[in-house]
Amino acid sequence: MVSGLTRRAMLEIIEFLTKSLDVISDYDKDRLVETLVEAYKRGSKIFVVGAGRSGLVVKAFALRLMHLGFSVYVMGETIIPRMRKGDVLVALSGSGRTRSVISVAEAAKSVGAIVVSITTFMDSPLAKLSDVVVLIPGRTKLAKEDDYLVRQVIGLHEPLTPLGTLFEDLAMIFLDGVVVELMDKLGVTEEELKERHANVE
Repeated sequence: MVSGLTRRAMLEIIEFLTKSLDVISDYDKDRLVETLVEAYKRGSKIFVVGAGRSGLVVKAFALRLMHLGFSVYVMGETIIPRMRKGDVLVALSGSGRTRSVISVAEAAKSVGAIVVSITTFMDSPLAKLSDVVVLIPGRTKLAKEDDYLVRQVIGLHEPLTPLGTLFEDLAMIFLDGVVVELMDKLGVTEEELKERHANVE
């Protein structure tokens, strides 16, 4: 049985994830799902962007979108096609202030792409640039007053986990849940996902 600080941290993360179910807006989630479904139906491309650990989370989401049959690309990689009007950018940043992510969002807007942001702060530069915003709670890298207020809403005090761990973990779980809803909306089975899964690894 896991004990000590590892157990306490794991329990804290689980509690945070559970309480967040009542904080994330169903409307926000539905807009994200609808935006992706519409893009899929019209054959538009999906681009994803994030920095650091958020970048790893959004890459994991991109992999599942590929399994679902989307044309999806990770910003910053070598093989990136031209972004066009009607394509979708999914940008993940807890603070909504990550300069590299904002720069990509600005470029996407300039070509007429739809910008979807997943962030903690509605008043952030990234959220203000976005056509669709999904607000999810979490502690960002710096424990600012804004972060404190967000945590208080769901009953958590200063967390054991460092930096943006809670945001990143929640974003991963949330996007995995979105994948299941997309499977249902698009009528895609797990067998079809397996057919698109890498067979040379």
